[in-house]
Amino acid sequence: MSSARARANHHLYLAKIVQDGWRAARAARGGVPGQTLAQAYLPVVSEHLVRAYGWFLLEVTGAEQMPGAPPRGCDALPPVPAGKALPGEIREFQHLETRGWLADMLAERDLTPGASRTPGNLATAPADIPDPEQVADWTARLEALFTRMRESLDEY
Repeated sequence: MSSARARANHHLYLAKIVQDGWRAARAARGGVPGQTLAQAYLPVVSEHLVRAYGWFLLEVTGAEQMPGAPPRGCDALPPVPAGKALPGEIREFQHLETRGWLADMLAERDLTPGASRTPGNLATAPADIPDPEQVADWTARLEALFTRMRESLDEY
């Protein structure tokens, strides 16, 4: 297993742990509104998913040198060495980064408290932030994509 693959797997695993914590906190409630929980958990789980994705991009390109941090998308990948073609998987990722679930997962979000508040609670959040179910869907899709592409990478 490549170092990039191991790092991608590790961050995917960490994302799932954070999601479990988010779901548990949401179920326990304890008077904390769901949007406030999202403000606490979404940045952490999103960062793990983006890092998993970045390490996987490096795996797909066959990067031999591992940077200190993974790229945050195809545009941040190191240039393809002369004489090598850009892998088809990267072209697929470039397309997915522009629209759909992957673009949504990679989107920067402003989690600054908004104007509306739950009565009795000073914490607020924008209404359009993803919930744990949306994040679980991103995780499942990312994992399925990794599995499908790894099978083709392992054939070569």
